[in-house]
Amino acid sequence: MKPSPVLAGMGAYPFTRLAEEKRRLLAAGVDLVDFGVGEPREETPRFIRDALAAGVPALSTYPLAEGLPETRAAIAGWVERRFGIALDPDREVVPTMGSKEAIFHLPQLAGGDLVAVTTPAYPVPARGAAFAGRGVIELPLRAGDGFLPDLEAVDAATWDRVGVLFLNFPNNPTAATAPLALYERAATLARRHDFLLASDEAYSELYFGAEPPASALQLADRRNVVALNTLSKRSSMPGVRCGFVAGDPEVIAALKRYRPNVGTAPPEFVQRAGIAAWGDETHVEAMRAGYRAKREVLLPVLEAGGLRHAGGDATFFLWLDAGPEADALAARLLEAGIVLAPGSFFGPAGAGYLRLALVPELAACERAAQRLPALLRSRY
Repeated sequence: MKPSPVLAGMGAYPFTRLAEEKRRLLAAGVDLVDFGVGEPREETPRFIRDALAAGVPALSTYPLAEGLPETRAAIAGWVERRFGIALDPDREVVPTMGSKEAIFHLPQLAGGDLVAVTTPAYPVPARGAAFAGRGVIELPLRAGDGFLPDLEAVDAATWDRVGVLFLNFPNNPTAATAPLALYERAATLARRHDFLLASDEAYSELYFGAEPPASALQLADRRNVVALNTLSKRSSMPGVRCGFVAGDPEVIAALKRYRPNVGTAPPEFVQRAGIAAWGDETHVEAMRAGYRAKREVLLPVLEAGGLRHAGGDATFFLWLDAGPEADALAARLLEAGIVLAPGSFFGPAGAGYLRLALVPELAACERAAQRLPALLRSRY
C-alpha cells in the first residue's frame, strides 16, 4: 500500500523504544522496578469489576454515540459534587473511551490550520493534530513560570489560525497544577479568536496539596470550552477505557455527530462500570493515600541523591531535575533495573529532566528506594 506520509514521517512512540529495552533486560534476568510508563497498577476495586461483569448483556447491540442517559447523569452528578457545577447531562456531556481517543480526534472536529499544545507534553494532542493535517504551535512550560504556559507570548494573528488549544493540568509530565485564572484567560482568547479550549484533566483526582485542582468546567462562561476526564487514573481502570468530554453544548453536539463515523462509543457494560465508579469517592481517597505513601518512600531518597522534584504536587509523577546528564543517567539506571522516562521523551523542552511514575506497588518502591542511594552516588 501507499503509506500515509504522516505515519511514515512520524518517529516511533518513545515508550515503544523503552518497552524494547525492558524486554531485553528482563530476558537477561534483571530485576526491574518500572517507573517509566504512567499506567496505574493498583487493583481495580471489586465493586467496579462486579458492575462491569453484571453489565454484559445477553443480547449485544451497538452502543449509541451519545452514551446511556444514566452514564451522562452519573458524570454530571460527579462534576457537581466535585466542582460545584451543574451540567445538563443531555446537552453538555458525552461519554468516551477514556480520554485519549477524544483528544486525538478533537483536531478533526475543529477548524483552523494550527493546534496549540504545551511542551513538554503528553504526545497525543500533537500527533492527533498531525493526522488531522494541522500544524502545531508549542507553548513552553518552564520551571520559572510554575510550568504554566505564557498565553500572551502568542500574537493575535497566530491565535486567529488556531483551531484547538490543549491544556493539561494537573500536568503530565511536570505534575504542575493550574489556577482558575489560567483557564479564564485561555477561554477569553478562545472566544475572541474562535478556537476550542480543550482541558485534559485526567489527573484531577490525584493530588497531595491541601486544595484539589481546579477545572475549566468551573468557568462562568463555558462557550468554546470543554474538559476531558477519565477513570483510568482516578479509579485504576486504564484497560476499561471510560471517560467523558463535557462543556459547551455546541461542541458536545458536534462530537455526537462526529463520533458515529469513527465508532468510538464506549460499550454499555463499560458505561455500567463507569456509573459505579463515578458514584463513589471512598476508593479514590484510598488511591490517593496509596500514591502518597509511595511518594513519601521515594522522594527523600531521590532528593538526597541530587534529583530535585521540580514540578507540582499532583498526578502520580515526579519531575526530577537531573541536569545535562539526564538521558545518560536514565540509561545507567535502566541497566541497573530502575526504569525512568527521560524528559526528552516529552519533547526538547523536557531535556534535563527525568519523569518517575509512582505506579509500581509499594513493596517495589521500597525495594527501589534501597537500591537508589548507591546508584545515585555513582553520578559524582
